Amino acid sequence: MSGEGGRRREQETGERRSQRIGVAFSEAELAVVRAAAGREGMSAGWVGQQAMAVAQQVLVPVSADRADVLRELVMARAGLREIAVRLDALAADGRAGVAPSEVADRVRAAVVRVDEATVAVMRERRARS
Repeated sequence: MSGEGGRRREQETGERRSQRIGVAFSEAELAVVRAAAGREGMSAGWVGQQAMAVAQQVLVPVSADRADVLRELVMARAGLREIAVRLDALAADGRAGVAPSEVADRVRAAVVRVDEATVAVMRERRARS
């Protein structure tokens, strides 16, 4: 990985890093690492930055099988925001374009999805502790 883009981690902390650790990657893995570093405007220092973030629990890795749970939480959150806007409109003038019973059904369904996804994330987090 070349030194183009991004600043060195030494410049961020003001402390020279003299200790080294070897990390080996396959060609495919290295391509993924380079792409991730490039997205953040960094080079080789990206690996060290990520390792420190995980070690300091600033960055908490999520297993691949939990990515679907997080997607569901994001979708449910967006759905709840939409519902909140419609409820505000109903309260303001009663013309939200949707029957109150339909809004209530959407609220119930969204709350159930958020509850299920939240419990799943909590179980995943507890398993790593």
